[in-house]
Amino acid sequence: MEYKHIPVLLNETIDGLNIHKNGIYVDGTLGRGGHSSVVLSKLENGHLYCFDQDKQAIEESRPRLEKISKNFTLINDNFENMKEDLSKLGVCKVDGIMFDLGVSSAQFDEQDRGFSYRFDARLDMRMNQESNISAYDIVNSYSLEDLTRVIRDYGEEPFAYQISKQIVKKRESKPIETTFELVEIIKSCLPMKVLKKVGHPAKQTFQALRIEVNRELDVLKKALKDAAELLNSHGRLCVITFNSLEDRIVKQFFNSLTKSEPTSRYLPQQEQTFDYFLVNKKVIISSEEELEKNNRAKSAKLRILERK
Repeated sequence: MEYKHIPVLLNETIDGLNIHKNGIYVDGTLGRGGHSSVVLSKLENGHLYCFDQDKQAIEESRPRLEKISKNFTLINDNFENMKEDLSKLGVCKVDGIMFDLGVSSAQFDEQDRGFSYRFDARLDMRMNQESNISAYDIVNSYSLEDLTRVIRDYGEEPFAYQISKQIVKKRESKPIETTFELVEIIKSCLPMKVLKKVGHPAKQTFQALRIEVNRELDVLKKALKDAAELLNSHGRLCVITFNSLEDRIVKQFFNSLTKSEPTSRYLPQQEQTFDYFLVNKKVIISSEEELEKNNRAKSAKLRILERK
């Protein structure tokens, strides 16, 4: 199957990176190479390091990038290991880093990856297909309490307890194996007024399971810290998020590096100096023109940090 890959907030991200032709750049989330292709095209003697834990993404992106330049290195690993992997290659500082935290269209659209509630497939959701834990394992082995926590905290699903309780009940007779089986369980727990709303009723639960399977929020926290430390002076970090959980983490981390903690009004305000600043004070979202071409960009938010 051939995928038409449309990178989200492409121009805004490229502008945000402020690319220098001889600089060193990192794409922590290669995907199908949409953003990386443009970064690479702007380099002369510079170099681009691309990370992805999905071997298929690496294999499909390689020929696309080779048509542009040889100044790139592909690394089949999770971007939480970015700092360690780059150090092994002798790279301790870089001029720009970007993360696109969305699941790639190819992963959603490929039926047997088990990410989507639109296709009937075995529950999976692993970005790294060599990982030991899948959505099937979580759905069929987590306790009621743990399932509720995952669906409530990572899916922000108001009916997390009801859904979890029904999952536990159903799996007593047989394992819950497929995406459509899970969708039916979710639907059975939701009131009609929720089912009639725009959007798929299983979206929040599927998001929660995907985040748990891939440890996405823990990975993000480590990757952000390492990325900030890797930046050269005037180096930039661009992060595209697609849900409120990710965006909150990025916003809070960026604020911790650029803003003073509020103090008591009874104490004198202490002046602080910071090594970083926000390039965009207001979060960047997709234009109407982009949304017309790519509906998946509607929840995307871009934040940009620069080291002084």
